[in-house]
Amino acid sequence: MKRSMHILAGSAALVAGCNQSAGNSSANDAAANNAPPAPKPAYCFFKDEEMKGWSATRDKDGNITVKGKAHVKDPRYKALFGEPVVGPKSATLSPTIGQNDTGYATADNWWDLSATLPNSAGLAEVQVQCGGKTVADLQVAPKS
Repeated sequence: MKRSMHILAGSAALVAGCNQSAGNSSANDAAANNAPPAPKPAYCFFKDEEMKGWSATRDKDGNITVKGKAHVKDPRYKALFGEPVVGPKSATLSPTIGQNDTGYATADNWWDLSATLPNSAGLAEVQVQCGGKTVADLQVAPKS
């Protein structure tokens, strides 16, 4: 019994010694210096010919409004913009589909898309991306 207690205590000390924080400092430093992974692009539900008419304008408050059209074959769904990704000088919008909660279909299944980016007075560019592909690169004049 005494012998098994000594073996158990020795094993516990050995395991505790393997988890020294000083030995892992280089691994911790390397993990802290790694940049976070780039966000994965949203899935693209549209072909090139199913998106058109992209434009970006700035309103009197300096906010940018992006407009375009997207075609959805199934009237149970509608086209809409996903959440914008806003950086210091540009923003990215991605068209996607959602449940058609309007109760009607659009003419020829073309949906008007529009999104206003609040607090976007400092932005000079908006990209419309579908998957990893840039569909439109819209330059916007600065607010005067």
